Order: sequence, then structure tokens, then C-alpha cells
Amino acid sequence: MELDRMDENDWKYHGEGNKSLVVSHVQHCRVLRLLKYPAEDSENPPQTAEQAFRQIQNIVDFTSNVMSCLLGEKFVHSGEVVRLPLEFVRQLSIKIQHQRPAWRCDKVMDIYSGCALCLPNLTSPTLHQPTPTPPLCIEIKPKCGFLPSPKHVSKDIKTRVCRYCMHQHYKVANGKWKRRSLYCPLDLFSGNRQRMHFAIRHLIEEPQNNLKVFKGGQCIYSSKEGSDESPDTNSLLHHLRPYFLRGNNRVNGHMTTKAVLNDFIQVLGNALLSAAGGDGGQVTDRTGEGRSFCEASLFNRERIRHGSQGLPTNNILSRILQTQMLDSLDIEGLYPLYCRVEQHLQDFPKDRTGLQIDGPYDQNFLEKVQKCSMEDDGSVEYAAAKVHQYRIAMTAKDCSIMVTLVPSGEEEDDDEENEKARAFSSSVSVLDLDPKPLDSVPRQLRLDQKIVSCYLRTGGTLPNGSLPPLPSILAAEREERAFLFQAV
Repeated sequence: MELDRMDENDWKYHGEGNKSLVVSHVQHCRVLRLLKYPAEDSENPPQTAEQAFRQIQNIVDFTSNVMSCLLGEKFVHSGEVVRLPLEFVRQLSIKIQHQRPAWRCDKVMDIYSGCALCLPNLTSPTLHQPTPTPPLCIEIKPKCGFLPSPKHVSKDIKTRVCRYCMHQHYKVANGKWKRRSLYCPLDLFSGNRQRMHFAIRHLIEEPQNNLKVFKGGQCIYSSKEGSDESPDTNSLLHHLRPYFLRGNNRVNGHMTTKAVLNDFIQVLGNALLSAAGGDGGQVTDRTGEGRSFCEASLFNRERIRHGSQGLPTNNILSRILQTQMLDSLDIEGLYPLYCRVEQHLQDFPKDRTGLQIDGPYDQNFLEKVQKCSMEDDGSVEYAAAKVHQYRIAMTAKDCSIMVTLVPSGEEEDDDEENEKARAFSSSVSVLDLDPKPLDSVPRQLRLDQKIVSCYLRTGGTLPNGSLPPLPSILAAEREERAFLFQAV
């Protein structure tokens, strides 16, 4: 990429989050991630070019020196900071403005610093053998996979219903989403194939911000926030059908919708359970811990009384879960320690550097986190280390997993199970690993209180029409049964 010859026409809008906007190159497997500011700051940027550079460099350092060590180097892409021509950035901003969702336009792209984070485009892998069907990429935002310890929470409901499931009620009540997702993170992180498949199916039925599917770099399936329309699962299954035509799931030469969906879920589940890669050490099995079942999940526990439980060592889900569990105090137990740090910084502001509140995110930072004492000695150093652990855990709770499935193109196998396993090669990466700022702690406490209060107030029930219409997939299955019956 020649930075002095940048042309906005070589780039297209890719997506955006709360703090950054992403564009992808139309030919090369690269994306640029640019910062965003509130629209009212569009004429007066809130930070200098050097401060913007340092902010993005902090993301790179945190990703490469902290999250990569915890999650495994094989799964993490740190990227690099680049300085772009300002005229290119301004023209790019104009070009993509009409493609941005209206509800995201309360913020504008940073056109003043010229700084961006350059990363590989994981939705469009290029290192694969040519096949009739392009690679599939599935982006999953799994969220928190465990329940907090009863020691540090004021409401018992938090030890029985997971944060994600309670948050669904809050989001529906406030109109962010029209329907509740029946996905439960604890099912996905369970390591039990039945529960995992159950969770993935519900992600597909109501993806919200937690699932996107890309084919050849193009997003073919996602949800629009606040939309009354359900995502078109029939369209997704139409895209998926050519990938799963082989095998014994056909009737009169026609592969059923149910078979396509089941095969897709099985392949995705296998990729998530793969134990390949990484060097982050042993991961503790959570069997019998009692914090891996959510009462709000619709999965029937009796079905897995004799099933397996726990994730394999070196698996990406187990690494993410172990990192999430650095939050050992819950936000309620952590907040007093945050206040201790804040009070100390008010009295001794120069200590901010020594406590590494804003970085640098180096080996020393990681060692402080990993060697933090189990017992509170009343020091600000202990409090700061626990706050850092919480911030890292929050990054792991908010990360995204990108699963790439590349069709193998091999000849059909007589053994259906072997055939299914060999039909795809897969790779897994983890995205969205930015450090969470110190000042996010009070906001997280307020949000936690609102979520729990809403759930307790509604008794865990939702208004009519807020449950997802599971039937888009089921309706397609009924139509196919009618078609097959007539064809016999």
C-alpha cells in the first residue's frame, strides 16, 4: 500500500462501531480503521494529530503485548498505525457518508489527524485454493460466558441469569431492538455440542449485533438496529446451500433447509471447538463450578445430564472465557477499588504514569496484572491492578470472533462424517481488542444497575411481539415438505 498515492475510489465502506469506522480496499486484503468524534466536534477535533497517533498506537500495543499473550498469538492480528494524506481522508469521508447508517451519523470520521490502524481484511481471505464457492466468514460477538460469584453482588438474580439475557430485556424495553434474542452466551461457552448448536441456531434466528455472515468479503446476513424487519434467514440459507450439497441429507436430489442449517451449525461449532494454535498456557476446566447455567436460557438441562461439559485446552473460546474471568469481583466489587484509584490520582496526579493508567501497555503492565495479589492490602497498587484486570476482562467480553471457512474442493467421500469434516478448512481470529478507558467503570456500574432493575421490574417477561419469530426457518421447512410430498 503506497501511502503517498492513496485514492479514495480504491476503498469502500465496510462498517463501524461506537468509536471507529472501517473501510476496506477493493482489491487488496486490507482494511483501515479510523477514529470517530461526536458531530459537534467536527470543526474542532478533541485531540491533536499526535494524540490521535498515540491513541491508535496504544490499541496496537495493548493488542500485541497484552491480549495476544492471553488469547494466543495465532488468533490475534495487531495491525500497525499509518499516517494518511489528509486530502485522501477528507475525500474518503465524503464518498462513504451516504453509505453510513443514519443512527451512526451522530459521530463523524476523524479527517484531521490522518492517522489510522491498518489491519488484514479477515472477511476476505486471499490465501486459499480457487474453489467454485468463495470463503465464508462468520463474525460472532459472544459476550460474557459466566455468572458472577455471589460474594460481590447485591442482587441474587445476577448469580442465576446472565448479563446478556438480562440486557436483552433492557434493550427491548428501551426500543434498541424490537425482539429479544434467545441466544445465551453460557450455552456457547459450555463446550457441550448440544448447547453450542442451540446457541448458534438462536444467533442465526436473531443475530442483532452478535452475528454477521460474509461471503467472498460481502456481508450477506446481519441485523439492522431498531428495524421492524426480521433478518432474511431464507436468503442466508439460499447462499449456504451450494456449500452443503454433498452427503446424505437429500430427498429426491433436493437438500432440505433443515439439513443445510444443521450442517452449517455443525461446521461452525467444530471450528469454534478446534484446539489448534496459541501458546497462552493451560485453561482451567469449569466443570461443576455452578456458574455455567443461565436460568433464562431455553435449553433444557435434562438433555445434557450425561453429556460432556467444558472446553478443550488451547481452544479460542476457553482462552476468551479465562480472560473474561479476570473480572473476579463483578462491577459491584470493583467499584470501591476504582474509587480508591481515583481518589489517589486526585491527590497525586503525577502517579498516573507510574500506575500505567493510560499505558504504556508493555510487558511490565501485563506482569502487574498477572502477579496481582489475591488479598487486598489496602494499597493503591493493588486497586490499580484489579482495575486493570477488569478492563482486560471487559475487552474479552466485548471482542469478536471471526471464523473463516474455506471449501476444500475435495472429491466426495463415502463416509459422511469424514466428508463433512474435510469439506472445509477453518481458521479463527479475534477482533475488537481495544483497551477500555478507566472512566468507563462508573458508566458500567450505572448500566449494570439499570439492567438488573429492569429485569426485576418486569419479572423476566417481555411485551407481546418482542420474542423472535423463529418460524422464518421453520416456515421454509414446511414449504419444502409440501414440495417434496407433491414431487413423490
